[in-house]
Amino acid sequence: MIQMKTSDYFIAVDPGREKTGIAILTMSGSAVWHGIINSDYLVDEIKNIAAEYDTDLLVIGSGTSSKAKQQLLQKSLPFLNIVVVDEYRTTDEARKLYFAANPPQGLKKLIPLGMQTPPVPVDDYAAIAIGRRYLKQNNIING
Repeated sequence: MIQMKTSDYFIAVDPGREKTGIAILTMSGSAVWHGIINSDYLVDEIKNIAAEYDTDLLVIGSGTSSKAKQQLLQKSLPFLNIVVVDEYRTTDEARKLYFAANPPQGLKKLIPLGMQTPPVPVDDYAAIAIGRRYLKQNNIING
């Protein structure tokens, strides 16, 4: 049986071939940090985050690059407890989260959000969506 740390934080990852979205969430679903990194630096970044936030729980989306990233992380950081979450439609959720945090300004306010594309990659917001999905599926938060 795997012994998990009890931590107030966990890491959520939206894995990608070239870039990876990462978020640190509280157990209530609040994102305390999120960003996008070059996937080549994933192990070092996760190692640093896990140490800084004293967590061993990593939630990862089930997308295209997920299996390879899971294997890499488990091999390099065996202390991690990795949980895979279905990431179906998390990009749509990520767009909504992006626009909630960065509402359109000026004339763009007149264009429906469904017709707008974020001006930056939203992989980090997808990681937030993956983390919140984990919490909901495990009845840790509602909604």
